[in-house]
Amino acid sequence: MLARVRALLKEAIRSGTIASLAIVPLSPLFKALVLRIGHYGPQFAGLYLDDPQPWQIFLQHLVIGWLSALPLLVLLLWAPRASRWPLAAGAAYGALYYVAVNSLALPLYFADATPWQMGWPTIWPSLAGHILFGACIGFTSRRFVRGHLAKAMGRITRPSRKSQTTAR
Repeated sequence: MLARVRALLKEAIRSGTIASLAIVPLSPLFKALVLRIGHYGPQFAGLYLDDPQPWQIFLQHLVIGWLSALPLLVLLLWAPRASRWPLAAGAAYGALYYVAVNSLALPLYFADATPWQMGWPTIWPSLAGHILFGACIGFTSRRFVRGHLAKAMGRITRPSRKSQTTAR
């Protein structure tokens, strides 16, 4: 059991890092188009840091990516339909995450207007980033999920070296 938890945490860090890095280029792109993106990163960091620096906000971005990857990985491991369509499940997770966290919880916590009140130009950049984030995790975790599902079902995913040499 402890080995499974360690493997899950390791995959959350791996796939969460990849997905977090994949969405980084969206920030300068959307900012160049004068669209809102990454609005709550500095505000959230300001809760525990005085004058958060860009490198601290980036580190926070990675850690949040790791934590945000965990529920999706659990979903992919324990929901057979989701694991059949990992990109779609990841994209749906990203959209739901955006709605629950970035469009409702954070604006309410920081006493801001919700993106829904501000309109589509405020909604779509962050929504697109969250959908991409979730889809990246769905894509990058496929081998991990398949391997763990196969073990859980009692199947061998890849013959061991010992069984290959004894079969000859």
